[in-house]
Amino acid sequence: MGNDKAYHRTWLSGVFAPITTPFDEEGNLLLDKLSSNIEKLNRSRLRGYLVLGTNGEFRSLSHSEQMDVLKTVVKAASADKVVMAGTGAESTKVSIELCHQAAEIGAHYGSLITPFFFAKKMSDKALINHFIQVAERSPIPVLLYNNPGVTGITISTAVVKEISSHPKIVGMKDSSPGNLSAYILNAKPDFSLLAGSANFFFTGLLMGAVGGVLSLANAFPDPCCRLYDLGVARELEEGRELQFRLMELNQKVSGKFAVAGVKAAMDVAGFYGGPPRAPLLPLTPDEKKKLREDLLASGF
Repeated sequence: MGNDKAYHRTWLSGVFAPITTPFDEEGNLLLDKLSSNIEKLNRSRLRGYLVLGTNGEFRSLSHSEQMDVLKTVVKAASADKVVMAGTGAESTKVSIELCHQAAEIGAHYGSLITPFFFAKKMSDKALINHFIQVAERSPIPVLLYNNPGVTGITISTAVVKEISSHPKIVGMKDSSPGNLSAYILNAKPDFSLLAGSANFFFTGLLMGAVGGVLSLANAFPDPCCRLYDLGVARELEEGRELQFRLMELNQKVSGKFAVAGVKAAMDVAGFYGGPPRAPLLPLTPDEKKKLREDLLASGF
């Protein structure tokens, strides 16, 4: 892939599923279930997959497990799907190494979550230095990943303004409520912003985002892709209605139960979700029953 931002904008336009990692009840990795999930998602109009993100419980995987998961998705993904791999680490050196490993396996992009163990020291200068060093030494283009709900760090508009001109930093996934429009306003032209939640996907598209990385797309890829179509076409009335339906569903799944809820929704929708890995707790039988009723009532 070249470093033409407009070229990457085309590749990043659409809906990505932040792939979940399947485990059995004992927490063992189930790579065959992962393959079958990807093969089913291949038949959808998803633009691609984000592997080893928050929904993938990447911090709960050993390094070798992370690489096995990425290899499985790259092998199972159809040729038209774009694969982004979580390559963010607490050190710049390790993040660069992960970008190299992801590139060797076949990922198209690296996704850099902010280092957060030393959150109080993650100044704008520290983050800018980190992202630029990783990008310049990565064999694949990278996107930033802003998720303050997990990291406690919000990437500032000043950071986005500074690094959005870098040829190998091609975009950002933003999971923070209320900040996407400010990032779009401050980013350089052709910097690809991706909404990180179904809660603000449609409005993000109207403001200038190119796509979304939506946890609901693991279970319901088609309505997520339909909302993308409506956003691109500026179909306000139908888009608003579908946005509200997906927002309501998202709050009952991911908003209320996080990863465990996404996995339970996948089980209902005909994929393999299974339990999260401890210490995350699975849904109780009563919670699963209520979620199933909510999903069926949603009509998706």
